[in-house]
Amino acid sequence: MSAAPAPEVLRAPLVVEFPFTRSLGPVQSAFLTGLRERTVLGVRTSAGRVLVPPVEYDPETADEIRDLVEVAAAGTVTTWAWNPQPRRGQPLGTPFAWVLVKLDGADTALLHALDASGPDAVRTGMRVRIRWAAQRSGAITDIACFEPYDDDNDDNDDNDGNNGEDGNAPNAGARDHRGEFENPVTGIVAPARLDYTYSPGRAQSRHINALAAQRIIGERCPSCRKVYVPPRGACPTCGVATSEPVEVGPRGTVTTYCIVNIKSRHPANLDIEVPYVYAHIALDGADLALHGRIGGIPYDQVRMGLRVEPVWSEGGGHPDHYRPTGEPDADYDTYKELL
Repeated sequence: MSAAPAPEVLRAPLVVEFPFTRSLGPVQSAFLTGLRERTVLGVRTSAGRVLVPPVEYDPETADEIRDLVEVAAAGTVTTWAWNPQPRRGQPLGTPFAWVLVKLDGADTALLHALDASGPDAVRTGMRVRIRWAAQRSGAITDIACFEPYDDDNDDNDDNDGNNGEDGNAPNAGARDHRGEFENPVTGIVAPARLDYTYSPGRAQSRHINALAAQRIIGERCPSCRKVYVPPRGACPTCGVATSEPVEVGPRGTVTTYCIVNIKSRHPANLDIEVPYVYAHIALDGADLALHGRIGGIPYDQVRMGLRVEPVWSEGGGHPDHYRPTGEPDADYDTYKELL
């Protein structure tokens, strides 16, 4: 008797990406504008410590602090770790060291990259200086990286502003600074991105394979008897494994929803006109609402209790969106526990 073939292990690359937009207060504005001008600013606490990067509130007393000071473009490595395989978006494309550098005049260390020939060329206590980016806009990336620096053999090479003419000499100490620059940076947009490979496991693999046949499969908890869609392999309430497959839907009820007024930047959604509605949908036979886009109805006519059905993507897979079935709205008592 031959053994049954092992089930296919599903894997897929996934990317979570969004732009993080924030405004800057006076301290962070001065710090980033200073980087654009090849000047490193910290902030002095009431105890006299100089914090770089600066913060707006004293971490020890919680007092507001605004006393800006300029520190040097050179400093000392306090600790480090070698990065043999740089990833997309990291400061350097060749192997480098992550370092914490205490700049001269500062009492705290700044995290950045050190361009070094190899791990044998890096050590705690070594002297380094900033290598400024050729094009600067008022961001932490205006510091391209750090590079080894020998105080005893300073050749006064400007290195795009490391020393000399701009007054930000590598061996300068902390000095008062008003933080006044022309065209200060008042806000930033920082891209956030996470690349990873997802393997769904037994329960969700069965769910995904069923979607290809336009069926929706959940699993029932043997203890509380609730049916979860998508299945998780274990009941989040009882903490016991689930294995009994249950086909649900495909129709369901809108339990709650939101109106989206911001155009998606994801290529797959560029053709969706705003505003549109994203809703939680309790599929018939399920005890957990899943989310989906509502189409086939004006956004301002979507409501709680609306009965909907899936419109499947071409070629199978996850439903593209849900549309009204034409049935009477569900009574609130039938879905109030699924809000």
